[in-house]
Parts: sequence; C-alpha cells; structure tokens
Amino acid sequence: MASMNEVPLPDAATARARGKAQRDVVARESLGEVGRRPANFDPMQLIIDQGAGRLEQLIPIRNQRMLASAFSFLRGAAVIQAHDLSHGPSSPIEVQLCGDAHLMNFGVFSSPERQLVFDVNDFDETAAGPFEWDLKRLTASFAVAAESISLGTKQQERVVRLVVAAYRQAMRRFAGETFLGLWYESPDITELQRELQQHFKGETQSRVDSAISRAKTKTADQAFAKLVEVVKGRPRIKFSPPLLVPLEEYVEPDEVAAVNGFLTELVDSYAATLSNEREALIKRFTPVDVALKVVGVGSVGTRCWIVLMLGRDVSDPFFLQVKEAGVSVIDQARGVTSAHEPGERVARGQRIMQVDPDIFLGWHTMTGLDKARHSYYVRQLYDNKASAVIDEMDFATISNYARVCGWTLARAHARSGVASEIAGYIGSSSSFEDAFVSYAIAYRDRNALDYAAFQKAAAEGRITSA
Repeated sequence: MASMNEVPLPDAATARARGKAQRDVVARESLGEVGRRPANFDPMQLIIDQGAGRLEQLIPIRNQRMLASAFSFLRGAAVIQAHDLSHGPSSPIEVQLCGDAHLMNFGVFSSPERQLVFDVNDFDETAAGPFEWDLKRLTASFAVAAESISLGTKQQERVVRLVVAAYRQAMRRFAGETFLGLWYESPDITELQRELQQHFKGETQSRVDSAISRAKTKTADQAFAKLVEVVKGRPRIKFSPPLLVPLEEYVEPDEVAAVNGFLTELVDSYAATLSNEREALIKRFTPVDVALKVVGVGSVGTRCWIVLMLGRDVSDPFFLQVKEAGVSVIDQARGVTSAHEPGERVARGQRIMQVDPDIFLGWHTMTGLDKARHSYYVRQLYDNKASAVIDEMDFATISNYARVCGWTLARAHARSGVASEIAGYIGSSSSFEDAFVSYAIAYRDRNALDYAAFQKAAAEGRITSA
C-alpha cells in the first residue's frame, strides 16, 4: 500500500489539460449533431410505455397536457430526448445530471435560511451522465420556447448562444474556485434582481418583480388557504377532481384505514433518512389528511400524495409532498442500473446539485396495497416556489433568463467536482456555442415532427387524452 507521501497531489492545471485532451476523443463541433435514430425507432411508443405502472386514469391528463403546445410536448418527452442523446456523440466527462433541465425546471424557492434563491428545482430524472446532456436539453427548450413566443430563428439562435456562453464563462470561473468556495456559492434573489435590473427597464422589469413577488406568496399558509376547508371542525383537503382527490374519495371505504396506515408508515420511515435534528422536527407534526395530487406534465400518472401536517395547532399547517419516483430516463437511455432505489436516487442527486436543498428532502421505498414495490421521495409541497411564465416573456426577458439558467446549470454541474475538466474541454473560443446553436435548432425541428406525430396518434386513438 502506498504511503501518503506517494499519493499524487491534486492539480487544477493537470485536470484542465485532461479535459482539453478529451477534445481529441470527442470533438466539440460534433456536439452539434442530433443523433440518428435506429431503424424502426418509435418515439410515441416510448411515451406509451412510460404509462406502465402509473395510475391509468391519469394518463389521459398527461397526454392532454403534452398536446397543449410543442413546448409542453418537449416538457413531457424527456424520455425521447434522452434516447436521442444516447445515439449521438457524447463527451466522456460525467457529472450529476438534472436529467430534465428544460427552462421550466429552474425557479425560485426558499433556502433553509429563508432567503429566496434561484436554482434547478426538479430532479425526477437525475443520474450521472455526460455533462452536455443537460445543456442540450436546456438549449433545445429555449429554442422551442422562443419560437412559441414568435421569435424568429435568428433571435432563437441568439438566445441559445447566451445560455451556452453563460455556462462556459461560469464554468471557467468555477474551475478557479476552491471546492468549499464553490459549495457555498449561493446568490440570493436580491442579488439576482440587482443583476437583472442592469438589463431590464419599465414593463419588462415589472414582469421580473411580479414573478419574484409570486414566489414570496407561495407559502404553507397560502397552500392551506387554497387547498383546505374545514369540515365538522376539522381541516380537510378539498375535493377537486381529477387534480386533487382526498384519500376517502380515491379509495373504497373499507380501504381507507389500510391506505392511511400505509402513508403513516411511509412518513414515519422516511423521517429516518433525514439528519437527526430534522427527523426530530418532522416528528413534531401530526398528519391529519392525505390526498392524491396531479403535478407537472411528464410526472402525471405517478403516485403523488400531499399530506396535511399540523404543528402546534391548526394555525401551524405544513404540507409534505410524497412523490413516486421511477427509473431515470437517463439511466434507461444509457442502459445503466442505479445503485439506489429511485426515491433515494432523486434525493441524493438533488443534494449534490442544489446549493440549498429542502431540509425535509428524504426518501422511502415500500410495498403498496397493490403488492407492487413503490419508491418515493418526500419534500415540502410549497416553499416560496415559482417558475418562469413563458407567455409573459419577450426577447429581452427570455435572453436574460437564458443567462441566469446557463450560469445556474454550470454551478450545479461544477458541484460534481470536475469544473476544471469541463473548462478545459470547453475552452475559450466560441466553437462550443456554435455547436449548441446547431443542436438546439435541429432539435427544435425534430421536436416539432414528434409533436405532430403525437397529435396524429391522439387523433387516431393510439393515445388517449382527457
């Protein structure tokens, strides 16, 4: 066994050179290629197959949401893009990926210190993989979103270039930071507003301020007022089918007690995945009602429960979201099996990528009443969360949002400890941006074709919609 004196010392310059050498393995220009699909590849079947194991009655809602627009389709079709990425050129530099880094999966939420922060905020598909896979999904989403607000191709290209330039510049900066300095890198929303005010004026600035104000109101108290009513002196979650269905309305009367017991066991067991002081805190709350809630686009059909918890009394409400996790589309596309159960995979990935993850983020896997094994991750339902509203954007707002998202994704990737390698691979020229502009526009067009095929499948009855 080598002595400590023989262990090679870490060296940032060596790591950067190692990353630069990877250009000889996979040229940066090649990242602009959209992978060629295998013969007989059927993207619609991938969407259909994702319904297996989900709640059958909710699948039409998912399909209806994906039919709303080309961008909505892209949001729900992460599995298709992941498979496309697996058939194209990929760098050998891996990070913890978000796995579904489209622009709507970034947003504002509260840190444990109760400051509003901006970060990646959806990790259902998180997994290890080539760093550029997230960036490709992000840039494609900006191209599709920019087209949806009637921006031309030249403007779409400029927006994509801003995303990638922000990523490249931020990664080069993060490569020069210490690991601890990077880990604590967390500009709050006040700093973000100050940065954005340099670019926005008048009505555009008021849109930014409005979005941040919306985030400040999305608290547990606001959720309580919106989702809860008092029945016979007890707070109960409202019945708003099919999007919000209390437990008693969802199952047969003779099953209520069993499902209640199942969820109580899940919440109690999940608490053990928290640090000891947070486990003690969550156990002070009493679960008083449970409902099935439909969330997102791609997630619709998975089992997602919200649990109404009370602390000191009825004036101290708190919501937990218990969300089912499945196999990551990244692992599925790469033919990889995660070392962790899906719920744990999600929580671990989020803790790596987010600067300030939810203090109640945890997981649990158990056998349900259907005798099948289900894995869940658990977090707060509302914690001052808000995300972008694309229809309210113009070229100025989407351009600056692009910069913020590019910077934020770079920070999330740098937390995997390979910022120097990525910076060395990317370099300082614009060739990296050129490749992603080509990719994003090409994938915009591929997504449009897939969306048309999805509409056709719905019209022909191959898929059902609400």
